[in-house]
Amino acid sequence: MASLHNYVLPILLLATIQLKATSAGSHDHLKSLHFSLFQHETINKTGYIIVSGIKGGAGVSQTTTPFGTLFAFQDPLTVAANRSSKLVGIAEGTTVTSSLDGLRSISIAKITLRLKHHKGSLSVVGVTNNVKSSDLPVVGGTEDFMFVQGTVTSSPVDLTGRTVVYKIQFHLYWPPYATQAS
Repeated sequence: MASLHNYVLPILLLATIQLKATSAGSHDHLKSLHFSLFQHETINKTGYIIVSGIKGGAGVSQTTTPFGTLFAFQDPLTVAANRSSKLVGIAEGTTVTSSLDGLRSISIAKITLRLKHHKGSLSVVGVTNNVKSSDLPVVGGTEDFMFVQGTVTSSPVDLTGRTVVYKIQFHLYWPPYATQAS
């Protein structure tokens, strides 16, 4: 019986080491795409307050809306912070102001992209902060972005004037099963 244990223990140890080596590198070879675009939102042109929030809280400004405010948008996405730069997409969706200070909103958006080598849309849902960077998880995609996972980071660039500008950073990953056919 002791001789059987002499063989089983090294085999189990070897199997455990092999399993750890296989699982440790499984994320190293995911197809990924990382890039940035700029969202241009102009009040009463590409973005509108649909329902005003409660009275007595934060007022309406370039960075705040009253608690409960429903806001809808259809904003252009360009390759540079300048609005006249190349248009490569549209961000459309809605937000509901979810903080009493008027700075945070629950956001739901569809981002349609027409890039040089990728075409389709991404869906994101999360909480955005109007004056700080915010990470929104990607919850779906179409066409070239089917099955994509990752995050979209929205960061304020210019909050002055009638048009506000946000830098939108994309960190996208395709799971192995989504890239096997390509």
